[in-house]
Amino acid sequence: MPSNPYAAHLDVSILTAEPIELVRILYRTALSSVSAARAHLAAGQIQERSQAINKAVSIIHELALSLNPEAEPTLASTLAELYDYMQRRLLAANFEQSDAPLAEVMGLLETMTDAWYEANPNGGFWWRRRAGCEQP
Repeated sequence: MPSNPYAAHLDVSILTAEPIELVRILYRTALSSVSAARAHLAAGQIQERSQAINKAVSIIHELALSLNPEAEPTLASTLAELYDYMQRRLLAANFEQSDAPLAEVMGLLETMTDAWYEANPNGGFWWRRRAGCEQP
C-alpha cells in the first residue's frame, strides 16, 4: 500500500469500484494527462509533454483493450476506431509539437466522459438494470 494518503485512497477506490466507475477514472486521468501535456507544450517542457502524452496514449490503449465486441459489436467497433484516432492524434501532437491535436483529443475525451456520466448518473448496478434484473 502506498505511503501517500491520496495514492492509498485511489488504490482503494480502484479496487472497490464498479466497472463503469473504472472507465470514468480512466477518462478523467486521460483528460488530466492531455491537459498537462498542453501546459507542458506551452511552457516548452519537452520531456514532461512527452510523458503526459504517453500516459494518455497508454490509458486510451487500455480503454481499447477493455472493449467487448461480443456484447455490442457495433459499439465496440466504433469505440475502437475512436480510440485509434485519438491515439494517432496524440502521437501527431507529440511529433509536431502542436496544440491543435491535443485540443481536439481533449474535446473528444470531454464528450466521452460526459457520456459515461450520463449513461449512469447515479452509479449503481447499471448493467443489471439494463438486462432487466433487479437491483440488490
